[in-house]
Amino acid sequence: MRASAKLVSIGGHSLRPKHLLIIGVLSLSFSISFLVRSQAAEYGFELNEFDPFFNFRATEYMVENGIIAYYDWHDELSWNWWGGRNVDVTSQVMQHVTASVTYWIFGGGSSVYDFTIILPVVFGSFTAIVLFAMVRVIGGTTAGLFAAMLFSISLPILIRGPIGWFKSEPLGLFYGILAAYMLLSGLKAKNKKIAAVKLIGAGIFMAFALSAWGGNQFFVILIGLFFITLPFLRSDHKFLVWAVPLYTAATVVAILPFARVYDRFLEGIGGVALVMPAVLVVGCILVQSRSSKHKIRNGLLFLLAVLVIGSSILALDITADILPTSTLRYATVLNPFLAGTGTIVSSISEHAAVSPPQSFLFHSVLMIFAGIGVWLITKNIQNKGGFVRNDMLAFALILGMLGVYLSASFVRLEVFASVAVISMASLGLAALTKQFFRSKHESRKPVSRLLKLPFAVGIIILLTTPMIFPVGADLFSSSKAPPTILNGGTSFGVVTYDWLDTLEWIKNNTPEDAIIAAWWDYGYWITTMSERATIADNLTSHSTYIKLLAKTLMGPPDESWQILQNGDTDYILIFITAQKLSTDPADPLYLLRGGGDESKKQWFMRIGGYDLGEYLHQDGISGTDKFWNETLLGQMIPFGLLGYVQPNDFNQQSATYVPGYLALYEKDVKYPADGDGPFRLAYASSSYTEEHGGPVIGVFVYEVNKDYVPAP
Repeated sequence: MRASAKLVSIGGHSLRPKHLLIIGVLSLSFSISFLVRSQAAEYGFELNEFDPFFNFRATEYMVENGIIAYYDWHDELSWNWWGGRNVDVTSQVMQHVTASVTYWIFGGGSSVYDFTIILPVVFGSFTAIVLFAMVRVIGGTTAGLFAAMLFSISLPILIRGPIGWFKSEPLGLFYGILAAYMLLSGLKAKNKKIAAVKLIGAGIFMAFALSAWGGNQFFVILIGLFFITLPFLRSDHKFLVWAVPLYTAATVVAILPFARVYDRFLEGIGGVALVMPAVLVVGCILVQSRSSKHKIRNGLLFLLAVLVIGSSILALDITADILPTSTLRYATVLNPFLAGTGTIVSSISEHAAVSPPQSFLFHSVLMIFAGIGVWLITKNIQNKGGFVRNDMLAFALILGMLGVYLSASFVRLEVFASVAVISMASLGLAALTKQFFRSKHESRKPVSRLLKLPFAVGIIILLTTPMIFPVGADLFSSSKAPPTILNGGTSFGVVTYDWLDTLEWIKNNTPEDAIIAAWWDYGYWITTMSERATIADNLTSHSTYIKLLAKTLMGPPDESWQILQNGDTDYILIFITAQKLSTDPADPLYLLRGGGDESKKQWFMRIGGYDLGEYLHQDGISGTDKFWNETLLGQMIPFGLLGYVQPNDFNQQSATYVPGYLALYEKDVKYPADGDGPFRLAYASSSYTEEHGGPVIGVFVYEVNKDYVPAP
């Protein structure tokens, strides 16, 4: 049966075999993405990472109290020393609105917690279909189908959107790519009314995207650069002169209900990146329309003049208190040379720069097809056989270059590099497929049938190889890990209930108005699962208090006690991981490592402004006597240093630090429950108290002794 044959006709629409193929490929893409993203459910049905816990809590509040009450909500459990937070001004509101509305429609009898666990998988998998639509507008159906399939198995996408990952990326990418699709579709629409509706819709969804994830400023920059090229690539200037401003105006209006986007984006550099391209487009068109000749040259001169003047103003910083500013995190994305200049930003693992081996692991053979795509499309664009319009080619090339450039700053932004590389690789694969499988009537030199089968087999082998190799770092292994709350985000691939049990203990055994001090990593877990106030959490918006927490942990115990006492703090929590070397109850030995506070102490020192050389040996990990004896963290860690051993021969021992030797520890509680010191151990999780093999995922809660009197 021919692909163009009719199967069913309904009204003016006909269902053909090619439509069944499209439906089948998209269904397969959704299913593959859903199954791979759901692997972590084998470890336990829990939310993953940290931010999803606050997003769940905010969604639950909206579901139970309504949207209006949500906008009036002042959360007093967060940032207690600061006085709490206004949720709508400091949150990704569209995350909570989308989850609440879909729960009201599809939630049924499920709990909000379970619903938010599965929601990222659904939206993340649907994004493959939305990407199909966007790439299809650029380069045709074949390219779109390749994009959907590649997206469903993209490692950067999968590791930033597994089951339980109810945070920025899955929903943010869905809205961002949907907005880009509607914009491109609107610009290609022949009917002006349909074009206007799509452009307004693109603006609305772009506002949704920015509210769901600030990282979607990527799409704002992408579209802005794309707009600037349009007056030189398209001749329908009468259409562009109202279409581009219409999209921009729709975006601005749709942003207004989202206070966080309005304050941090629209009034900052992001607002300039959104509005200025529309102004430049209109200006270029006016200059060209008033030029009797050399229209393109005059337009380019106008554009160049504006860019030079704007760059000069920024460089000279003449109006420093008028020009909008940007946070260090976003500034680092635009200027990679700023990487490492902010200690709090640098301390977050997802803000680490991408190394070349990581980049190759993430994209591998897709880089090759992306390069082929650029070459073939640009080669054929001027020929009748070219299948990508000039303006769509410009969008694709800008997407490719911008995605690779901006993602180099932070590893979490590799999702944009993935979207860019997938789009370009899909166009390359479509161009190759079109070349190899064109009929005799379409080409004077059709490819021999003997070459078509090896071509198809070769493409399949190249695309499936990254799913299998390298062993241990393949697609399925890399995208499958226990939910963070089941192993504390450590390097140990185990499942324990230390954190869940600790959070339940806090909820049931501490006063409802208790204030808990802990490093900001654990703030959302405590406020959501234990329903207790914390000093700092994963919003990381108040660096002053994060620095004060670092000084509390790294300061002398008596001074730290006074800081907590002044803040009316009741408990302080630390998280320590260790690896047990022997199971002999009489003489257990431990290595302190794995990703707890013992592995983060160097960041506490940097953020608190301490000299690392005074507290750490030259390996940058092992604590000196000053760390163990003169800091609160050293005293709260319930292990004591025994000595050092040679890693390959434990018979070679030393009582003092020797470069290359490992530090061994034994259990040692310095602040026991019945002590009279500044702190008392109130709770220790089971992997520490129970003797068994395997790692210790230890959570320790110390009560602040209100009756303690510091020594003069």
